[in-house]
Amino acid sequence: MHYTPSGGWIELVCGSMFSGKTEELLRRIRRAEIARKKVQLFKPTIDNRYGLVRVASHDGLAREDAVVVCNAEDVLRRLEVDTEVVAVDEVQFFDETIADVCDHLADRGLRVIVAGLDQDFRGEPFGPMPLLLARAERVDKLHAICVACGASASRTQRLIDGRPARYDDPVILVGGSESYEARCRNCHEVPGKPR
Repeated sequence: MHYTPSGGWIELVCGSMFSGKTEELLRRIRRAEIARKKVQLFKPTIDNRYGLVRVASHDGLAREDAVVVCNAEDVLRRLEVDTEVVAVDEVQFFDETIADVCDHLADRGLRVIVAGLDQDFRGEPFGPMPLLLARAERVDKLHAICVACGASASRTQRLIDGRPARYDDPVILVGGSESYEARCRNCHEVPGKPR
């Protein structure tokens, strides 16, 4: 069932890498534009994989220009007065204030669509995602295919020289298929993870 409340609301698209989060975000943006809604797409400066001002799916088939911002408050500063739909890709790279910004925008009557990883490579909640999961009116968790066994994948496996990254490796490492794989719970490995 499609949720369409009156006033503003927050939609969250989450899941592992390669699950189609950005593709779904861009699909929703295109539908809003077909409905003649003014849309602004934002992305964090840290994500420069497909060009600084471009949001793209991993396969490169879905692409859209974006406003690049350094932090959550920049979304408010760069927001145009006639914008009706605000979209934010790679939302996990922002700090927790992004949840307050999304709330503020929804309270003003805007449709807010955010997409990001719900878990880091360790399998733990990623940045502001728990707050956004709790505050969103609509949450869609997408799954990829586990490259190890073919099951439904909900985890992101980081690889360093072809081996699973250790628990104490840095949480943020922007990359694609050269550094990450989609894995199911059973095939996901994090050496050194406390039990």
